[in-house]
Amino acid sequence: MFYRENGQFKTSYRADQQIFPIAQDRWAVLLLVACAFVVVPLLASEYLFLSVLIPFLIMAMAAIGVNILVGYCGQISLGSGAFMAVGAYAAYNMYARIPGMQMLVAVLTGGAFAALVGIVFGIPSLRVRGLYLAVATLAAQFVCDWAFLRISWFTNHSTSGSVSVSNLHVLGLPVETPVQKYLFCLSLLVVFGLLAKNLVRSAVGREWMAIRDMDVAAAVIGIRPMYAKLSAFAVSSFIVGVAGALWGFVNLGSWEPAAFSVDRSFQLLFMVIIGGLGSILGSILGAAFIIVLPIVLNLLLPWLGSLFGLEVSIAAVEHTQVMLFGALIVWFLIVEPHGLAKLWSVGKQKLRIWPFPH
Repeated sequence: MFYRENGQFKTSYRADQQIFPIAQDRWAVLLLVACAFVVVPLLASEYLFLSVLIPFLIMAMAAIGVNILVGYCGQISLGSGAFMAVGAYAAYNMYARIPGMQMLVAVLTGGAFAALVGIVFGIPSLRVRGLYLAVATLAAQFVCDWAFLRISWFTNHSTSGSVSVSNLHVLGLPVETPVQKYLFCLSLLVVFGLLAKNLVRSAVGREWMAIRDMDVAAAVIGIRPMYAKLSAFAVSSFIVGVAGALWGFVNLGSWEPAAFSVDRSFQLLFMVIIGGLGSILGSILGAAFIIVLPIVLNLLLPWLGSLFGLEVSIAAVEHTQVMLFGALIVWFLIVEPHGLAKLWSVGKQKLRIWPFPH
């Protein structure tokens, strides 16, 4: 009964089109964001920041970018790891080669370069679709892996092939401790999440969804497929590139091309599928699930093995993770194709009429 919107009258079109039209949702989101900014930094441990929270925030941002392309525009992409690598290495070169370069500017510039690369590899989407488009985007992964591994200019002629950054500052404020890194990533996730949510609700977002549902019909009613598809590739690659720069600068500090391998692309795709295609909330839920599940399995499986007198190796835990991810993807595709976001939506709908029968 506490979740009903009785008495919440909408007196304008703008009020009816709010991101959170129900007051309970608005207050819950504001409370959640306030807790994330104020309570979590006071209570969380350093391990929780470095191993769970910071990777989750960055992967959630990357999953939002992938969901814009795959979920909202319907263009299959297997090159998300490549766009993350472009963002990371572009930001690194801007930060290392330009004296006095601000970290935030370098990160956003890395996203801009990733958007340009995304447009280039999105051109095949104008002619091919489905499996053929997936193969075309997968080519971006192999091309970028080869370029960052073989062309030494991208790594500032590093002999080891790895790059590193240090002494990070944003607007004169240091970003060195786990709490500072967490707050920086959280701020960017909130900003990009709001921007993405408003973008998919705009005219551009409706064009993306029209192309996803039926591109021929969309073209008939005046939507330009070239503009819609390439803009989706650009926006998606920009957000993924910013996430890649954060992954290198904030989470790793020192990295090599293997940090953005094809496994990263599949991981992001799994987040979107499990979280929910065409849902910003689903991107965040999917990222949380994928990041937290391996940690839970690493703790749970050895404990279960000790109960039964069995020794569970690290390799067994990793294999179990892979099998469980595969099983979950198949389950979600069959039982609930819209993922965790749909389950959350169904739960909210049940709360709106509880305790009455439905």
